[in-house]
Amino acid sequence: MQTDITTIIIVLVALAAGVFLGMFLRRKLSETKTNNATIEAENIISVAGKEADALRKEAAIQAKDEVLQAKTHWEQEARELRKEIHNHETRLQQKEENLDRKQDQIEKRSDELNNREQQQRQQTERLQKKQADVDKLYLDQQNKLEELSGMTGEQAKQQLIDAMLSEARHDAAKGIKRIEDEAHEVADKKAKKIMALAIQRYAGDFVAEKTVSVVPLPSDEMKGRIIGREGRNIRAIEAATGIDLIIDDTPEAVVISGFNPVRREVARISLERLIADGRIHPARIEELVEKAQSEVDEEIRQAGEQATFDVGVHGIHPEIIKLLGMLKYRTSYGQNVLVHSIEVAFLCGMMASELGVNVKQAKRAGLLHDIGKAVSHEMEGSHAVNGGDLARKYGESPKIVHAIAAHHEDEKPDTVLAILTQAADALSGARPGARRETMETYVKRLRELEQIGTSFSGVTGCFAIQAGREIRVMVSSDQISDEFSHVLAKDIALKIEQEMTYPGQIRVNVIRETRAIEYAK
Repeated sequence: MQTDITTIIIVLVALAAGVFLGMFLRRKLSETKTNNATIEAENIISVAGKEADALRKEAAIQAKDEVLQAKTHWEQEARELRKEIHNHETRLQQKEENLDRKQDQIEKRSDELNNREQQQRQQTERLQKKQADVDKLYLDQQNKLEELSGMTGEQAKQQLIDAMLSEARHDAAKGIKRIEDEAHEVADKKAKKIMALAIQRYAGDFVAEKTVSVVPLPSDEMKGRIIGREGRNIRAIEAATGIDLIIDDTPEAVVISGFNPVRREVARISLERLIADGRIHPARIEELVEKAQSEVDEEIRQAGEQATFDVGVHGIHPEIIKLLGMLKYRTSYGQNVLVHSIEVAFLCGMMASELGVNVKQAKRAGLLHDIGKAVSHEMEGSHAVNGGDLARKYGESPKIVHAIAAHHEDEKPDTVLAILTQAADALSGARPGARRETMETYVKRLRELEQIGTSFSGVTGCFAIQAGREIRVMVSSDQISDEFSHVLAKDIALKIEQEMTYPGQIRVNVIRETRAIEYAK
């Protein structure tokens, strides 16, 4: 037991000794580490201090270099700035010197101008005095001239103006004559040749129709049946057709009169069939008028298509073809308008061929130029303008529209096609036998032509010849010169155009002659 305690004590003492020794060793080891760390820290601090000194010295050296460079740069800039300032100062000094010189020159010029102004003022005063003397002399001379000539200044001025105007008109007349001679020398021969060729090559038939239709009757008894009880039949015919029946003392004939030629044709066909049928009453009248209207419409369409086929024009709108067909029943001065249109188309195409112009367009314009006459009883205004509007409405080209609208000068013709259409229209309408007019209208037109010719001063006589296609104007050789006769012819032609309406053209022929008469005794 005592051994065990002794052992325990020994163990405890050994343990305590071990703990103490461990603590001592640990303290020693810690002190060693601390010393080593302190030494290492001191070494680091020493190295860092040395590096810091090196860096400090390096930074100081670098700073000195930068300061030195900056100083050098600043000194260079300062030198350049001083040089620039010196240059500016030199230029300013030169400018000041120039300004001083200019100021001296300006002052000298100002003095010179003042001297000149003073001299001018003195000269102006002298001129004013001289002008006053001249005006006085002028008035004195003018008064003396007026006393000697017996005319005032205004009268003398007017006489001078009249003389100058007369001389100018004389020169203008000479110029006109020269220009016309030069133009006629070339153009007249070519135009006549082209028109003659076109007329010779065209050999179309011509048909003249009346403006009223006459229906023959088998006997005068038929007139009573046409009139009907209390006039109901004739009223039914007139109401259905829109025309007038003239039943008078003309034996075995009824005259159909109407403004619309198509309606007149419908009425003629209907009346002929009524007479042949013998059954004349309102119901039968309406039935036959309706059938006749259908047949006439078909005939109109066929006539329009035949015209386009004969001329060789295609692609025309159906409504325009219908208008062309309606021209078959329309006359102008006794000339059938459809035949006239075909004639114009051929003439226009032939002239276009001679001139090298589009022949198809020329034929198209010539064929359609009078389509406005088909609706002249329905639309107001010129048939040329109406025809142009219709052609535009149904898709014709602007050239064709212009040629139609300008063929009677309702528009100014500004294309070759328009002028060709105008010329062909005049050729077709003006040729001998193409158109008819009453004797009263014919004589009145001739009288008006002669009155227009004699209305000008210097005209001693005027005579209308060639059925009114030409007037010959006799003038006094004392009042009208050779050159002024051209001006007179133009004035007379212009007055005829403004005051008269006529087909084709009228030639104005001014004749001036000098006669010397003496008697042998």
